[in-house]
Amino acid sequence: MYRRLSAVLFPVMSLLFIGSIYWGYQEHQEKNSILIKAENQYQRAFHDLSYHVDQLHRELGNTLAVHSASQGFQRKGLVNTWRLTSEAQNEINQLPLALLPFSKTEEFLSKIANFSYKTSVRDLAKQPLSPSELKTLKTLYADSADISQSLSGVQEKVIGSNLRWMDVETALATENQPKDNSIIDGFKTVDKKVSEYPELDWGPSVTSMYQKRTVKMLGGRKSTTDEVRRAAAKFLKLNETQAREIRVVENGKGTEYSSFSATYKANKADNPIELDYTQNGAQLIWFDNPRDIGKTSVTIQDAKRKAAEFLARHGYPAMKAVSYDDGNATAIFTFVEAKDGVLIYPAKLMVKIARDNGEAVAIQASDFVYEHHDRKLPKPKLKSADARASLNPDFKVAREQLALIKNDADKEVLCYEFQGKINGAVYKIFVNADTGLEESIEQLP
Repeated sequence: MYRRLSAVLFPVMSLLFIGSIYWGYQEHQEKNSILIKAENQYQRAFHDLSYHVDQLHRELGNTLAVHSASQGFQRKGLVNTWRLTSEAQNEINQLPLALLPFSKTEEFLSKIANFSYKTSVRDLAKQPLSPSELKTLKTLYADSADISQSLSGVQEKVIGSNLRWMDVETALATENQPKDNSIIDGFKTVDKKVSEYPELDWGPSVTSMYQKRTVKMLGGRKSTTDEVRRAAAKFLKLNETQAREIRVVENGKGTEYSSFSATYKANKADNPIELDYTQNGAQLIWFDNPRDIGKTSVTIQDAKRKAAEFLARHGYPAMKAVSYDDGNATAIFTFVEAKDGVLIYPAKLMVKIARDNGEAVAIQASDFVYEHHDRKLPKPKLKSADARASLNPDFKVAREQLALIKNDADKEVLCYEFQGKINGAVYKIFVNADTGLEESIEQLP
């Protein structure tokens, strides 16, 4: 009996054993294939990065080599600089550097990209490169040579010693960095060099992109936790007993980015309502009531009306809805400040309306808080008909409106906003009310 049983089981077990070996071999092969593919991608991205930084240095040199009156070649050089810097940024993002300090180099490349783009898009014939901008380009030319040389040194070590990027990824992930990892040490050296470069004059349009919103930008004195609690209770329409349940904490205490967070839990079943306030003046930045939303019974038009009533009830100035996002259960409306018939787009906020009962369940007002201030609005130099003349003849205008927007140079400009259709899609086209040139185009859902 045992002989017959073994005669049956032995071939079966042999097949299972051989199958497990084959399965393990296949798994090993697939793993090796994935590792090889990842290593090839890392190597390609790194060598492309080194090449594009070297080309960036050359392009900056070419731009500086031509006569100051050669605006056409300067524009071409600046566009190429922007393109090469963007390529370098993309290749950095493909490398396993998330855990490695390389932020200074990334920020430096970002500023070069923005500087070259914003300089190239303007009319250099009317507004040529200033002495300050030429000085910045010369400094960038020298600094890019330094970075390129450092990356070339790392590249030589990678090629000469057959270094693997997968080892870098493993070392960074396990925090077990080998002492002689030339790739990690090389990138640390590059980032340290960049951090020691003196601050450049990037111009107001680029500098403003990196200015963080701090309490210094807001007037008024610092608020107390009790004042924030009272503001939150008033916003939520709570009585004194309920107000005591509001928990207020200060975020980033002692820093220029400090703010207050208030939370209120209506009952055990609900998630807490959250509100964020500025440190100075206790202005509402953000509100969210993450309650369950029932069956949709409120139309988009009614939801829009409810949102406008909510803003008016809470003391916001005249606001106008300019767009909405229909999420079925909710609708999110973007409102901008309206003054003297002009839409002020920088001072915008968003309101989320629950479509079961029309209640406002969220608001995002950080842009409004920092951009709402007294403005002396300019008068348009062009008439509406003159601005229309610059539009595509096939563009069918449905409505028009004066609007204040920020252009590519981050400057506020008065425009005629034309909304209409072309090529089967709906667009907003903003035409400068002084020059007649298109400042911005936005496709609507």
